[in-house]
Amino acid sequence: MHKNKLNGADHLYLQIAGNLEQMIQNEILKIGDKLPSVRMLSNEYGISMGTAFQAYYYLEGKGLIESRPKSGYYVRFSQKRYPALPAAPKPETLGDSVSVDEMVAAVFKKLSATDITNLALAAPAVELLPLAKLNKSIVHAFRNSPTSCIQYEDVQGNPELRKQVARMAFNWGGKIADNDVVITAGCMEALSLSLQAVTRPGDTVAIETPTFFGIFQVMQTLGLHVIEIPTDAVTGVDLNYLEQAIKKSKIKACVFVPSFNNPLGCCMPDENKKALVELITKHRIPLIEDDIYGELYFGHHRPRCCKTYDTEGWVLYCSSISKSLAPGYRIGWTIPGRFKEQLIRLKMRHTIAGVTITQHTMAHFLGIGRFDFHLKKLRTALHTQQLRYVQGILDHFPADTKVSRPQGGFVLWLELNKKVNTFQLYQEAMKYQVSVAPGRIFSMRNRYSNYIRIGYGRPWGDDVERGIRITGNLVKKMC
Repeated sequence: MHKNKLNGADHLYLQIAGNLEQMIQNEILKIGDKLPSVRMLSNEYGISMGTAFQAYYYLEGKGLIESRPKSGYYVRFSQKRYPALPAAPKPETLGDSVSVDEMVAAVFKKLSATDITNLALAAPAVELLPLAKLNKSIVHAFRNSPTSCIQYEDVQGNPELRKQVARMAFNWGGKIADNDVVITAGCMEALSLSLQAVTRPGDTVAIETPTFFGIFQVMQTLGLHVIEIPTDAVTGVDLNYLEQAIKKSKIKACVFVPSFNNPLGCCMPDENKKALVELITKHRIPLIEDDIYGELYFGHHRPRCCKTYDTEGWVLYCSSISKSLAPGYRIGWTIPGRFKEQLIRLKMRHTIAGVTITQHTMAHFLGIGRFDFHLKKLRTALHTQQLRYVQGILDHFPADTKVSRPQGGFVLWLELNKKVNTFQLYQEAMKYQVSVAPGRIFSMRNRYSNYIRIGYGRPWGDDVERGIRITGNLVKKMC
């Protein structure tokens, strides 16, 4: 190891930890290797002993290194240990007697139960959210509203909140004005209104497979037909398949999650997003972009959006704070481009206006800069938790288990042995108060019966380790 020049952009301990993590990833430091002593690390980098300890504590929290009494720190895990990626299976001919809707209802019946280790959720644990600071903002909203926020809000949404959403668009390269934004009751309402603005019952819509079950439940409600487009576990939507589907079918819209798809966690490269926008613009097909996970990236920069490359208004961008800040506030938004007027009319027919108090609260929270600070902490926590969950899966699941490698978001997608029926696995795990999401609920077709989704929004602890161990042991028995 050699002395490195450190800049002031990050805390020193994070830069040092990042250097060591890169060496572990590149196998310069291998599993079992002893790391320099704290004193030696201090001398190597010209830092205090306290800063050296912080760097090691940070890596220990990620599960990458371990402390051995009277011996020092050693490498315990490398991302090179990751299992193979899940495959995209062919449609299956035999299915469960239980419908997808019935599976969804069963899995999420006890959504808020506190006596269950819920590994099925794709949401942040309450302890990761800034409750005290949100409470201060809600008090501020009450005190500074002439009517204590009991009047109807603007149909398009609180003007100050729309201004803050427009400012957030700079993070992904968007040049958005506050009048381009429509506030909705969460991302699902944004998606539903967007679909209604560009389709009619009986139309055909392209979606990813696998994808979040809520998307195709909206399709069913609106009487839409679906074409499922295969999705790669790393690069996202298969654009060649989509182009051929457009030629063969009269596709009226696309609904994709280009950044950190749920459940795969994949992120389309920026050049693919640009190519996707060029394709849908050429064929004048609206693209509804669900970017609810876009701010939860693990790299150094936020990924671009499809909306970044939209010059003619064919992309209807949808997002919310439900996955990053306040699920219960039900605040989302859409930037619907050329379809704004249709969408506002639809909103007036459905809900007239959103909740006044939560919109005022969020406008204040975003306006004083607390969101960026919170996101930085949340991203670090989620990345750490993802690594610990993968290590737990490697320790307790069969060796043939395949696991996705998300670069952001909340979820891992696991491919299990073909002998495993994961709805039966869910039922068995629930006998031990453990919940996982069976793969069948992520497709409208008869697919993914040997896949599960595990959410890592819950901080690693004894309860999570127990849940992973129990599920892994059940999988071994079913094999």
